[in-house]
Amino acid sequence: MELHTIRPNIVQAIRAYRVDDLMTAAKSAGQHFLYANVASAQSKQEVLEGIAQAFRFLPHFGRNLDALYDCMTDVVHKAGPQPGFVVVLEQLPDNPRFDREAREQLLDVFRDASDFWADRRVPFRCFYSFAVTRADSAAWNPDAAEAAAPAKPAAKVPVSKNGVNPNFGMNMPMMSSAFDTAAWLKAAA
Repeated sequence: MELHTIRPNIVQAIRAYRVDDLMTAAKSAGQHFLYANVASAQSKQEVLEGIAQAFRFLPHFGRNLDALYDCMTDVVHKAGPQPGFVVVLEQLPDNPRFDREAREQLLDVFRDASDFWADRRVPFRCFYSFAVTRADSAAWNPDAAEAAAPAKPAAKVPVSKNGVNPNFGMNMPMMSSAFDTAAWLKAAA
């Protein structure tokens, strides 16, 4: 996969793409690859903390949506020219503590960041997926699904019900390029 086949400034569901392919494409294009899997997060605060940790934000990151926007835009922009970004947010929660409104607010920050970088002619592609809710997974009946599905060859890699390889990322670096806001703040000073 090559990044030029994907619109340069977009925020979209990851459906048609594999994370490792996006990481390889970002590396080949010399762009920053930012990856956060927030499957264990249950609230907005936990999602923001997971993103901050994965993206290596400064310890005094405000853990709110405005601070997230600032870290994704102004802080980085002040550090100098940027090659582009491929951002992956995996397993965004789907529960009463992080409901649809909270998810849309979070994604709006990334849409605004995409617009910010588009104005500067820097590609910013963000892909996201949602966690399967416990209610959905409880309703899933593997025996009924197996009986209704036609026979398929066995998968080479075991994959969970939501299509995510449970071993993916176990040995993967959190990102393929330096996304260190402390260094960028020093460069901007």
